[in-house]
Amino acid sequence: MRVLSFALAAAFASVASASLQVVPGATWTTPNGEHLQAHGAGMIVVNGTYYMIGEDKSGGHSFSNVNCYSSTDLVQWTFAGALLTRQASGDLGPNRVVERPKVIYNDKTRKYVLWMHMDSSNYGEARVAVATGDSVCGRYQYLRSFQPLGRESRDMGLFKDDDGKGYLLTEDRKHGLRIVALSDDFTSPTTDVFSWKLEGGNRVEAPAMIKLGRTYFMFASMMTGWDSNENQYTTSTSLSGGWSSWKKFADSGSKTYNSQTTYILKTSETSAIYLGDRWLKDNLMASSYIWLPLTISGTTVTMKNKVSWVPTTNFAAWREPPAENSYEGEKATYGGKARDVSCSTCSNKVTAGYIGGPDKGSVTFNGVKSDVDGLTTIRIKYLSGDSSPRYANVRVNGDGGRKIAFLPAKGDPASSTLHVNLKKGDNTIVIEGVGNGWGPDVDRLMVPVQ
Repeated sequence: MRVLSFALAAAFASVASASLQVVPGATWTTPNGEHLQAHGAGMIVVNGTYYMIGEDKSGGHSFSNVNCYSSTDLVQWTFAGALLTRQASGDLGPNRVVERPKVIYNDKTRKYVLWMHMDSSNYGEARVAVATGDSVCGRYQYLRSFQPLGRESRDMGLFKDDDGKGYLLTEDRKHGLRIVALSDDFTSPTTDVFSWKLEGGNRVEAPAMIKLGRTYFMFASMMTGWDSNENQYTTSTSLSGGWSSWKKFADSGSKTYNSQTTYILKTSETSAIYLGDRWLKDNLMASSYIWLPLTISGTTVTMKNKVSWVPTTNFAAWREPPAENSYEGEKATYGGKARDVSCSTCSNKVTAGYIGGPDKGSVTFNGVKSDVDGLTTIRIKYLSGDSSPRYANVRVNGDGGRKIAFLPAKGDPASSTLHVNLKKGDNTIVIEGVGNGWGPDVDRLMVPVQ
């Protein structure tokens, strides 16, 4: 029996940045100082670099861009360009819906092929669209939109098999989820390979598929609109039949930790990572990402929730994050007119508020300890009652700082990630405003000890 477990195994060497962490559900700030905008994303690996391609929701529901980000560690992501951008009219014009973009590489044509869900604002068209590019994050040539094999398509995915053949995974409300073979150049559908009929309540969407060894794993969510549900999976050794009954893989009642499947990242022949979206249907730009390691034993898949986790060098395993020290905001040193703000959900019932603004409020954390020199992930716990992001400039040990984004967060404090080099011993971290804008109300810093 093949057993996949993201265990803490000595066989996997630790990375130099041992506490660089994936933090599910947090604000993920990219080097341009904005929350990463690649929702409904897919991923492709080129020469050891991971490229994430997804929806730009910074402008809300309507299409803005298909964005591409790059990373070599799955934690720090850099904006690399937009594959497609809004046009004055047509399929890519105003008030259009473009969702779930996925890219696969065609070995014969040496083209990157992009598929996506294309629709009107009321979801009345139910089409797919295709574009091609010469480089993974370059500008793509838009080809056309259509209903594959004359049938509706909304949530969709792509799959490239070991033999180089490509497949469209398409959700058809009238005929169920389908696997459809693609033409040799990956730009057209050819024949149905398999379909899950709408029987026994198995109405699924948001498909994502991988192959581990000889077994195919199909993941999907139930149909509950933007609301999360108990996502499911099924397995088979053949694309054309023999699929097992659908089963959930996250804890019962968790609604897949309030997320929906967008992609399953295969990291080796025995390992994979779940990539999901935590949608905020009334404020889509503030939607976040739930990425979690999967545990697979034979054909059984399970997934546990985590505050954070540490990928290893080859991403075929993961580590628990190191122990953390907590530095409370109200115990830090205030500058300008920063001051305590009441917070019923915070650990000490107050936060450090009035950061930034016209009076240039700031908060300084002295004596932030680290046992080692190196790159680490700090979780800034905060609140923000705005409907758009707030920003802060965060300086470490006297440097010029970096702009960090903070998505709207009411109720319990949320996390924003700060990836930064700390020195062994005591460190000083200053959080201040950007321009005259207000920063977040800071509850505390969660800092890895090593």
